[in-house]
Amino acid sequence: MHTTGGLRSAEADSAAWEAGRGAITGAAKWGFVFAGLGGVGYGISPIYRGLTIQFKVFIQMSGMIMGACLEADRRVRDFEAQVRMQKRMARERALRQEYDDEYDEPPMQKKPK
Repeated sequence: MHTTGGLRSAEADSAAWEAGRGAITGAAKWGFVFAGLGGVGYGISPIYRGLTIQFKVFIQMSGMIMGACLEADRRVRDFEAQVRMQKRMARERALRQEYDDEYDEPPMQKKPK
């Protein structure tokens, strides 16, 4: 199988790690939210109390997976914006350096004949 190496770059690796960190924090954050909602549901709803433990776990895991996906996506979008900004700054810095090098040189003096 032929690979171009596009997904084997340091940038792609960093994006994957950022998505992983986002998924872990999103799952934890939304897990706490859904655990709180589950506690409220258990306290006030006889329908929720009547659900099987398997379905309650499914509801909890669904919230955690949703949170993981949302947070990972947000982190990857932020990472992409940061990388684009860094590349733009490097490009503008190179253009500025080229401009400075071109116009900071002393003018060529003509030799008298």
